[in-house]
Amino acid sequence: MRVLGVDPGLTRCGIGAVDGRPGRPPSLVHADVIRTPAGADIAARLLALEEEIDNWLAEYRPDAVAVERVFSQHNVRTVMGTAQAGAVAIVCAARRGLPVALHTPSEVKAAVTGSGRADKAQVTAMVMRLLRLTDPPRPADTADALALAICHLWRGGTQERIAAAESLMERRLAAARREVPDQLAAARQERDQKQGGAR
Repeated sequence: MRVLGVDPGLTRCGIGAVDGRPGRPPSLVHADVIRTPAGADIAARLLALEEEIDNWLAEYRPDAVAVERVFSQHNVRTVMGTAQAGAVAIVCAARRGLPVALHTPSEVKAAVTGSGRADKAQVTAMVMRLLRLTDPPRPADTADALALAICHLWRGGTQERIAAAESLMERRLAAARREVPDQLAAARQERDQKQGGAR
């Protein structure tokens, strides 16, 4: 499974693709930062972001996209830009029919480091270790995007397996419900035939 992680931001949007297979450590495909000039018009910045993310989706063909869930911060202006950038990534994925998952920063930290309170240095160190990188991804937004992708590989994969198991159980239960009336009817018929023969 290939996941594209997006750490949304208008000035710097971290983006990274990671491959994962059951029983094997994840591997880096590619990672970078999409930049837009702070002084540019917001519409132009969002359009540039959309074009770059769409190029990534076309080139790296992920199976899913993981985007950081925006949460309230002190700087409302920063939150707005982050939310807008995240929405662009979601729309790009939806246009291609790709599943999108939103993970909070604490979920990502817990998945990658084991602690939801880990700092950026700890996240970066674990991303390096998990992806067997000799140098830390720069800037930090890139490491965050890779952490998002790793988080979804592990958590998303588990959720998908649980959903698949639940779906299988539901199908089996529905089939059993359809079979029981037929089995009861056949048992009654067999009983009636035996009773009739005994007479």
